[in-house]
Amino acid sequence: MLSISHLSDLNAPLLADHEADFHHLGERLARRGGLTAPNVVARLRAFQVAVPSWALGTGGTRFGRFAGGGEPRSLTEKIQDVALLHQLNGSSNAISLHIPWDIPTDAAAVRQQLAAAGLRIDSVNSNTFQDQPGQGHSYKYGSLSATDPAVRAQAVQHNLDCLGYGQQLGAKVHTVWLADGSNFPGQSHLRRAYQRTQESLTAIYEALPADWTLLLEYKPYEPNFYSMVIPDWGTSYALCQALGQQAQVLVDLGHHLPNTNIEQIVGRLQHFGRLGGFHFNGSMYGDDDLTTGSIKPFQLFLIFNELVDAGQDATVHNPAVAYMIDASHNTKDPLEDLLQSTDNILTAYAKALLVDRPALHAAQERNDAALAEDLLRDAFLTDVRPLVAEAYRQCGGALRPVAAYRQAGCRASLTQQRGRQAVATGL
Repeated sequence: MLSISHLSDLNAPLLADHEADFHHLGERLARRGGLTAPNVVARLRAFQVAVPSWALGTGGTRFGRFAGGGEPRSLTEKIQDVALLHQLNGSSNAISLHIPWDIPTDAAAVRQQLAAAGLRIDSVNSNTFQDQPGQGHSYKYGSLSATDPAVRAQAVQHNLDCLGYGQQLGAKVHTVWLADGSNFPGQSHLRRAYQRTQESLTAIYEALPADWTLLLEYKPYEPNFYSMVIPDWGTSYALCQALGQQAQVLVDLGHHLPNTNIEQIVGRLQHFGRLGGFHFNGSMYGDDDLTTGSIKPFQLFLIFNELVDAGQDATVHNPAVAYMIDASHNTKDPLEDLLQSTDNILTAYAKALLVDRPALHAAQERNDAALAEDLLRDAFLTDVRPLVAEAYRQCGGALRPVAAYRQAGCRASLTQQRGRQAVATGL
């Protein structure tokens, strides 16, 4: 953690230019009408995106992994890293845990550490896509959809255990992603695999606390390439409908085939009241887990345009959406990547807030395609970085979080404390 005076010293050389830029943009927004600069900053300050515990270490591929040093070796150290991120940007006040990688050994101590850092555990994520040491049955041929009832029972029990750990830490969300599927035609009975999955999910859902949400993720391919049991938002939606109102669809930006219209999926799920959460990342070819907004910033803006639009529509009754980053930092410093992702997310959100929505709706009703696109482009091309920086500053953070992280020598300090060969749990 950095001291308040250290953060102030890091901001000092940037402050005059920032105030001039913020004042200039504020005048432009005032002339344009709609939300003022202080209004947008207030919205940005309120927006929080959870950090996944598994993304705090260096990721890898099946070809190799190149550790960067100073990785968090325990849940305690992971909380320390997220506390540093939150101190720098004021936008990362929650952690999403992966079980069994992050099972708390002393829940009371963990909650005390979280409270001291101003953090919380927002969700727990089950893992039935890998076999763990000492596991009684293998998930090689599926987990919640497995033909062997003993395998299904084991997978269900793992999810029930996750609920227990989450309750100990004050979480309210349980996320399920299944790797279940098949690689060859005829390998799996497609309808029965779905039916078994629904039965297993029902057993988990029935144990869900009354104030919790179950998020059900989908993915079109990988690790199975002929069929996935939950390959798309429609399948996830159908399962959620069968389970009950506490079950919601989770949208991972990398879990789509190339050129999928994700913003339409977001709009449709909000219409149904079934959009439960996001896993933010960036995609070039598939589930690449790149820095959020690094590849398709306009698409990220269009997604937030749908979120903002639904948030202002009294006819939409979608519950609060859980936002989380889900990325794999194979070559970047993981903490720098998470700071960049958060910055890009807030930037897209700020731009979506600036859309002249009455004018856009009027253009849409008149079928004026050119004007409607121009209105979106006008907001997207607005340089909102002063608004995002001001939100950081008002939260007590750094005007430029990545630069502050580097100037403070955070990675060198972490490496000195934990060692160059430290490996994050779960990697």
